[in-house]
Formats: sequence, C-alpha cells, structure tokens
Amino acid sequence: MSQGRRVESVDDAVEAIGLGRFQWRLLGVNGLVWAGDAMEVIGIGFIIPSVIATFGVSGAQAGLVGSLFFAGMLFGAWGFGALGDRVGRRTVFLVTIALNAVFALASAVAPSFGLLLVFRFVNGLAVGGTLPVDYAIMAEYLPKRERGRFLVYLESFWALGTVAVALVAWALVPGLPETGWRWILAVNALPGLLGFWVRLSVLESPRFLLVRGDAAGAKRVLARVAEINGVRLELGDLKAPPAAPRRNTTTALFAPALAPRTLLLAVIWLGLSFGYYGVFTWLRPIFVGQGVAVLGTYWFLILLALAQLPGYALAAYSLERLGRRPTLALFLFASAAASMVFAVSREPAVVVGASLLLSFSLLGAWGALYATTPEAYPTEVRATGMGVMGAVARAGGIVAAQLGGVLLTLSFPLALGLYALSLGVAGGAALLMREDLRGQALSDRVTDAALGRSE
Repeated sequence: MSQGRRVESVDDAVEAIGLGRFQWRLLGVNGLVWAGDAMEVIGIGFIIPSVIATFGVSGAQAGLVGSLFFAGMLFGAWGFGALGDRVGRRTVFLVTIALNAVFALASAVAPSFGLLLVFRFVNGLAVGGTLPVDYAIMAEYLPKRERGRFLVYLESFWALGTVAVALVAWALVPGLPETGWRWILAVNALPGLLGFWVRLSVLESPRFLLVRGDAAGAKRVLARVAEINGVRLELGDLKAPPAAPRRNTTTALFAPALAPRTLLLAVIWLGLSFGYYGVFTWLRPIFVGQGVAVLGTYWFLILLALAQLPGYALAAYSLERLGRRPTLALFLFASAAASMVFAVSREPAVVVGASLLLSFSLLGAWGALYATTPEAYPTEVRATGMGVMGAVARAGGIVAAQLGGVLLTLSFPLALGLYALSLGVAGGAALLMREDLRGQALSDRVTDAALGRSE
C-alpha cells in the first residue's frame, strides 16, 4: 500500500488506497441488505400455507404472492439499474432500500389479500433494484487483485440470509399457522430498516462521478476513502475519460464491443437461474419424490444453506487463481452433474450427497457470476448491465417456478434433467466468453480500448 504517492487517475488511486477499513465496511453494509434480500426471496416458500389460512384463498391465488414479487424484481432490476447509471449509485442505493423497508413492513400488516399482492410487487421492485447498484458500487471501490473474491464475499451473505429465514420460519410457522407469515415478513424487514440507516454514510462512486465530469467530486471521495483506510495519498488532477454523448444505456449493452459478452452472459444468467429456481422453488416436492423424508425437514434445509458457504469460499479462491471463465464453467458443470445424479438415484445416501453438492456448486456458480458480470461492463453502463442480467435471472426464475410443477407431475427425472441441461448450456456459454478480466482495471466507456482485451 503506497504512502504519499501522487496519482492522477481513479485506477491508480484505488490501487494505492488498497483494501482496508472502507471496503470491509462497505461489504458489511451491502452484505446486510443482500442477506435481507435472500430472506425475502427464500421466505416466500415458508409463508404460502399461512397466507392461505389467513385469507382463505386457493393455492393458485396464494402463488401470486411469489409471482408478483418476482415480477417486481424483474422490472426493479432493469429499471433501477438504468437509473443507477443516470443519477448515480448512491441515490438508487438509498431509494431502493427505503422502499424495501417500507413495503416489507406494509406487507406484514396487510389487511387484505389484494393489498398484500400490491405491497409484495412494490417490495419486489425494491429488492430487484438493490442488485445492480450494490455490485456496481462495490466493484468500483475494489483494487483489481481483490475484486473477484470480494464480490463473492458479498454474494455469500445470501447463504446467511437463507439460514436466518429458515430458523425464523422453524421457530414461528408451526406454532402460528395463521399469523406466522406476518412475523416472518416483519423480521425480513429488519435488515432493510437497519440498512437504510447505515447506507446514509456511503459515498458516491468516484468512477461514476468522473465519468459524469465531476472530477472535483471524485477527488474529494477518493481523499476521504484514503483517510478512512489510513493511507497518505497525493491526488493530482484526475484524468477524466473522453466525453461521450448521452446514450440509452440498455441499447448500449449491444454495441459491437459489448454485444458478444452481453449475449453470453444472458445465456449464463438464464440457465443458472432456471436451474437454481427450478430446484429450490420445488425443493420439498422434489424431496418427497425422492422418498427420503429427512430431506424435507427444516434442519436439513439449513444444512443445505450451510453447504453453500464452502462453495462461495472455493469460488472466491478459484476466481483469483484460475480466472473467471474456468471457475464459472467448472461450478456450472458440477451443478449440472449433481442435478443429473439427483434425478436418477433413489439411494438415500446418494440423494443426500447429491443435494449437498448441488447446493455447494450452484451457489459457487452464483458467486462467480456475480463477480464476473460487473467487471464485464464499463462504468457508464455497469449498473444497467447488472440490472438487465438481474431481470433475465428473474425471468428464468418465474418460468422455472411455473413450469416446475408441471414437469414434476409429468416426470421427476425429466424435470431434473431439464434443469441439468440448462446448467450445462450455461457452462458452455461461460467457456465461450473471450475475455477474462482477472487482475485488470475496470473500463469506463463503451468505446474504451480496454474492452475486448484478454489477460
């Protein structure tokens, strides 16, 4: 870590500041909300029976609680991602978490089923909107040799949120069959309430400020980050990237320099999401179909979530040792193999082992993908790129949730085989990616010469 070094670019400043108190605090701030998002998403499966008991609706009607939430996430990821590239990361950072906290609490006290659906849709918009800005701002503050593993660390908070909501449901649902869902949603709102307060101290991304022409603002932010990390840094006149005309950030993802990676990333996000949500949305029916009763218990669901943590750890290590492409492909192919074993075996020991391996490898793949995607896009469209991929993932989740029940009714091996195929296709797309940006600086403009370079 440099002491008193004179720097004249954001890249050099971020490298000179290094990894310190500021980045760890930002990881905690973002991680808290990311865990809360996991509680919101995974909690859907725990609240449906209680919602049915409270409002006397059918199972199909109660399913709208999840469907509208995911629809909100789809539009929220896309819309707030584009907004993050227009008005700034910090603004969207605060607006989405405020909406999340307010409408999560509103959902918990909804007096009617109709209002519950409205509140869950808006809450989904907010949860979907946190994805693109959280990863954009995190990536833009990290030195290049730490970027991959730190972004995986952020994704690993998903497993902690999964464990938390499973424990809450285990404690509340059996004893409160009609009101348990209200308590689960109220607890799920707590990370958002706390998250808004702690996010007030987060600074705007200096990369975003510089791209928008605010060199003085970028310089002030970098000086403050250096101070927090205890680094003496002499900042010269920061070199802003060449001015570029305002463009539609979504269509810019398909500019010649970006189109190949956008299409391949979309295939990976769709394939992984379809496989992940196809399995985990229908987890209990799948376990029943396997005939292994222990798999449907709360404690085993918690064990599955805990199995994700070493998957994240291995992904974080491999991203910096092997690179982005091979790490992502390996975890996706491992997920496909585990899904196939899960589909054809009826031996209890094999089923248990395959389910743990599937949880391990699927979340390792998510960690690698969340690390790879934000660095694939330049600063002017980074949040949009993350948002579009988040929307693609939600679309895959919606299709998997609706199609899963039909497939499981027709043929158990067919359903798991289709999920395995989608994961294998995603792995193939990962191998086709030309760029591996391990250890490289982030780019700022769509026309940046750095785009398309490989390690």
